[in-house]
Amino acid sequence: MTRRLSGIVLIITVLIGVTGCQSPRSKAVKNIENFETSIFDQNGMVDRTKVGELIDLYIGFADNFSADTLAPVYLFKAADMAMNTNRSLQAIQLYERIIEQYSGYAKAPEALFLQGYVYENSLNRLDKAEEIYKKFIELYPDNDFADDAEVSLQYLGKTPEELIEIFQQQSESAASRQED
Repeated sequence: MTRRLSGIVLIITVLIGVTGCQSPRSKAVKNIENFETSIFDQNGMVDRTKVGELIDLYIGFADNFSADTLAPVYLFKAADMAMNTNRSLQAIQLYERIIEQYSGYAKAPEALFLQGYVYENSLNRLDKAEEIYKKFIELYPDNDFADDAEVSLQYLGKTPEELIEIFQQQSESAASRQED
């Protein structure tokens, strides 16, 4: 009986130890996952009051576990969230951090392109956008976003009226070629 009781106590002790000794990394990931699901309201819309906190959780993970493969993933999520909630300067800083610290990350080229996009569309810094788009094309000529960077350069700084005129000219040109 004593043996059996001590065996049960041992099993309970091991179970408590296993469940209570989650690593700080595991706790951080679980916290982020829980927060990600709580950030959406019942209509599936992002609760903008919680965005900053989630961005901070992502950045905190990358600060504390910089060598972890999730670090650039979370930084990219933070940058994307910042970009889409008008935190443009923060988005640019986060994209830059990905480029500098995680150049081997699969989305590092996309981070560079998105820096140009934010400079162009959110900050109206066309000089910086042009510089970044050119750098992107030079570094990643075969990337899926290379064509987008070229188009962005082609239409950079054009007014909506100028764009309409360009598209009308292109359409007329294509129609006249079909007639020939």
